[in-house]
Amino acid sequence: MLIRVLRTYVRPYWGFIVAVLVLQFIATMTSLYLPTLNADIIDNGVAKGDTAYIWRVGGFMLAVSVLQGVSSIAATWCAARAAMGTGRDLRAAIFRTVSSFSEKEVSTFGSGSLITRSTNDVQQVQMLVMMGCTMLVSAPMMAIGGIIMALTKAPSLSWLIGVSVPFLLVAVAIIVWRMVPLFRSYQDTLDGINRVLREQLTGIRVIRAFVREDAERERFGHANDAITRIGERVGQLFVLLFPLVMLVLDVTIVGVIWFGGHAVNEGNTEVGTLIAFMSYLMQILMGIVMASFMTIMIPRAAVSAERINEVLATEPSLVASDHPVSEFPRPGMIEFDGVSFSYPGAQADVLSEISLKIAPGTTTAIVGSTGSGKTTMISLIARLIDSTKGRVVVSGVDVRDAEPERLWAQLGFVPQKPFLFAGTVASNLRIGKEDATDDELWEALRIAQAEEFVRDMDGGLDAPIAQGGTNVSGGQRQRLSIARALVRRPPILLFDDSFSALDVATDARLRQALGPATEGITKVIVAQRVSSVTDADQILVLDSGRLAGCGTHEELVGSNSVYREIVTSQLGAQEIQ
Repeated sequence: MLIRVLRTYVRPYWGFIVAVLVLQFIATMTSLYLPTLNADIIDNGVAKGDTAYIWRVGGFMLAVSVLQGVSSIAATWCAARAAMGTGRDLRAAIFRTVSSFSEKEVSTFGSGSLITRSTNDVQQVQMLVMMGCTMLVSAPMMAIGGIIMALTKAPSLSWLIGVSVPFLLVAVAIIVWRMVPLFRSYQDTLDGINRVLREQLTGIRVIRAFVREDAERERFGHANDAITRIGERVGQLFVLLFPLVMLVLDVTIVGVIWFGGHAVNEGNTEVGTLIAFMSYLMQILMGIVMASFMTIMIPRAAVSAERINEVLATEPSLVASDHPVSEFPRPGMIEFDGVSFSYPGAQADVLSEISLKIAPGTTTAIVGSTGSGKTTMISLIARLIDSTKGRVVVSGVDVRDAEPERLWAQLGFVPQKPFLFAGTVASNLRIGKEDATDDELWEALRIAQAEEFVRDMDGGLDAPIAQGGTNVSGGQRQRLSIARALVRRPPILLFDDSFSALDVATDARLRQALGPATEGITKVIVAQRVSSVTDADQILVLDSGRLAGCGTHEELVGSNSVYREIVTSQLGAQEIQ
């Protein structure tokens, strides 16, 4: 999975990767050449007192060091460009994919997990690309080149390399093997802690209202302790690596000094050669250490790549038709033809065999008890979900056959939970129509009964709105959401219980202004208060997912027991008489 992700998203930056390979090769070769030059100075310059030779070779060493430094800096710059570009492309791909998800896919992954996958998991892959272009390239060159140079300089001491290097490789492999399952647990636990934190931040008012601060602290503490324990286990294995490397390095150096000292004393080896051999030995072991860093990063990045690929490989349940329809012959018309819907894993349908027609320019209200399927009907019209049976036709086109952007352009949707984006009042209203004039915005605010409080805000239309609209009240947020839909002036307006936060007087004024302003526009209104929809052209009565009645208020009061019960519970028996 990691290879697939890297092959797809690193490929555009192959030029930088090739540059890294060339530059790292130059930097590694120059670093391997420096100990040889150092040995020549010691053996041929210092030992013989040849100052001119020392200056000449020393100047050449300085030039080689500058070349090494420049190559390393350039290689790091190229690696950073490739890594940052890969991270950017991955985040963009995840964002595009998640943006196409329906409620089904979002609920399957969970919002906390999707955030982790688009941030922390991408960062792990990005870091692997960065470190891989530097360490993973130079480490093998340094280790293999060091072994060749060391064997060339002092073949009699090569058995020390044959003992220390395999021992270190086996030890590192065991440590990495123990770490691999911990990395998956760590990422899954990170999902959990993000989910808990997100819930607590979003539901802070509920937590305080029910005095649940201590319980939520304990809940977060459990999640925090879980990720801490896994991190400690990873750390315990990781800290073994450095002492182990240093132990092997120190023991090997002691062996080199001991056996090499005897060789120098016997005249079989020169001092400069012994020092060069020690330098090469350190480069070999440092190459292994660098490779061990990468072997630790690769499993974690592999887990992250797998989690990223799960998102990218998920096919959205709402897909456009192979030949999408972009023309709508009957604007404002809505039809349900034998529509049923059930959520995945549910034992019963939320909606069952719904068949009805809504004529263009009419007002249709949907009433029913909690859980009867009112919001589901609105979601089917807007194609936020797809029916499991039957078809939904909007403006003369089956929603499955319609081009999604053109379909949504037919609709003005006010959700049950209004949401405002960070910005200003004007920027939120212009989401529905980018080129709307200030006069159009004020007209929509007037109809939505929001003009007065917007004028009282500092800046008016330019007044700041916090993320989620948290700096305005629930009723104000709801009226701004209604105004946003009105600015668009679409053929169809969908109100999903969008007046619940308004008092009766404001609700009445809004509906009175809404009628003349939206003449010719089809309106579908999910309502809790029957008194506010008695003048609708038709009222749909839902009962346990079935259409229990359809007609005007007067018709339903006289003929429908379910509607009569709702009216009695809200308005009393006098309304029926």
